[in-house]
Amino acid sequence: MPMGVPMTTYLTMFAASLLAMCVGAEAVHRYYWPDLTIPDILPKPGECKMELLGLKEGQHIEHEPQISQQ
Repeated sequence: MPMGVPMTTYLTMFAASLLAMCVGAEAVHRYYWPDLTIPDILPKPGECKMELLGLKEGQHIEHEPQISQQ
């Protein structure tokens, strides 16, 4: 075993680490409670940018029209 650690100590630490990771992942999953539903209508390209800007639902951003220079 690595560094001369006995097998029982190694397995105990491995099991404790694995348990701690699983409990932590479950706690985060329950705290953030992900939305696992699939919407019937997919958002149009660019609609999801409002979420990244920190806007609340119902708020809109007025954009100036973008003119491509070709």
